Amino acid sequence: MIEMRLADVAAVTGGRVHRASGDELVTAVEFDSRSVKPGALFLTLPGARVDGHDFVPAALAAGATGVLTARELDAPGVIVPRGPRAADTYLGAADPDGSGAGVLAALAALARHQVASLPGLRTVGITGSAGKTSTKDLVAAVAAARGPVVAPPGSFNTELGLPWTALRADASTRTLVLEYSARRTGHIAGLARAVPPDIAVVINVGTAHLGEFGSVAGIAQAKGELVEALGPDGVAVLNADDPHVIAMAERTAGRIVRYGRGPETEVRAVDVRLETGRARFTLVTPAGAAPVALRLVGEHHVANALAAAAVGLELGVDVAGIAERLSAATAAKWRMEVGERPDGVTVVNDAYNANPDSMRAGLRALTALAEGRRTWAVLGPMGELGEAVEAAYAEVAATARELHVAELVAVGAPGYAAGFPGAHQVPDAAAAVALLRGALQPGDVVLVKGSRAAGMERVAAGLLAEQAPGEGAA
Repeated sequence: MIEMRLADVAAVTGGRVHRASGDELVTAVEFDSRSVKPGALFLTLPGARVDGHDFVPAALAAGATGVLTARELDAPGVIVPRGPRAADTYLGAADPDGSGAGVLAALAALARHQVASLPGLRTVGITGSAGKTSTKDLVAAVAAARGPVVAPPGSFNTELGLPWTALRADASTRTLVLEYSARRTGHIAGLARAVPPDIAVVINVGTAHLGEFGSVAGIAQAKGELVEALGPDGVAVLNADDPHVIAMAERTAGRIVRYGRGPETEVRAVDVRLETGRARFTLVTPAGAAPVALRLVGEHHVANALAAAAVGLELGVDVAGIAERLSAATAAKWRMEVGERPDGVTVVNDAYNANPDSMRAGLRALTALAEGRRTWAVLGPMGELGEAVEAAYAEVAATARELHVAELVAVGAPGYAAGFPGAHQVPDAAAAVALLRGALQPGDVVLVKGSRAAGMERVAAGLLAEQAPGEGAA
């Protein structure tokens, strides 16, 4: 972050300095008091489980310069106007007086001001129904060839996480990589006003958040807000293999770069093949071609890698450098992480999140990785699907059956049984581990996947902690 005085923060956010001179320096912005270091500005955000206002003393004790708040507090900092009392932010019902909405609006203003103050910075925005975080990681890896990169840890893609990430950029940062998410129409447009992208990447339109949007067309409308935010100097990187995405070319003033498998694309993959579940292909671009050997499990990562390659070209990275960095990239935590047990059981931990599209991709990756070994799909609930949820469970399970997955364990989601007769049904992660403890055999390959709230990572951790047969496990 570029250093600012409290008085400057007040001027940018439309607030007023409170219990301070205004000359105090702010060197970072934090919403978690445990992360506060001297010079930080602490955000007082209400939450469903805890209220940030209660942690102001701890933040000040840790050296915070002050607080950014919409309430009158006995603490130094900046008081900003309250926002609308509505459920239109991720805070929802936790923000009855609009104080959290006011702080989020101020945070967006700070991020917009700071990014505009860094003329050498290129901002890459990524959206899509599935694969945003994996694509973000690949883009960041490629962009690092041109200098320091700021990208969110995990999936910081809300009204809080996106501007918080943007404020990590400073004068040394060359590339800012951000994820833009939506729960309703207009959310991505709002995020793009806070931090406008120079390069907008749309990777796919699927059925994630179908309950909120009502239709795939509604999801496409929301995702396309990112390319609508581009000016004539911007670049829209679009997945030409997805008809909903490539149709967004008509919604942007920016230059179009298409990627995919087809010959009409500027950035494409040819000669795609899988080896132990990992894709190899030739990257073909207007600037030349180079071989890529991904370390990530699953053919679906080819599209993510092509998106990153297209961004890399726009950032001035040469084709050989792009291919080298794509080939070196490894899986992020809980995203197709492959663990091997001493007894030869392979556990694929993809427990970070799930929707019907990523579930199907994970199942295809499972069977490709197994190469004929016995496969287990341990699947948890999928969220935000509304009335379509039971049909989605059945369709995902039917895909597992079509791919000849040997065994399916439904964890707290009995709907999978409709598409996979004979599926094992267990209530929670502990029961899943108990079932698998006596059922797994050396050489089996297990996929563990479910929505974040389901805690499916506990299944993967439990399986990887298991002793091999005959080792005397009690």
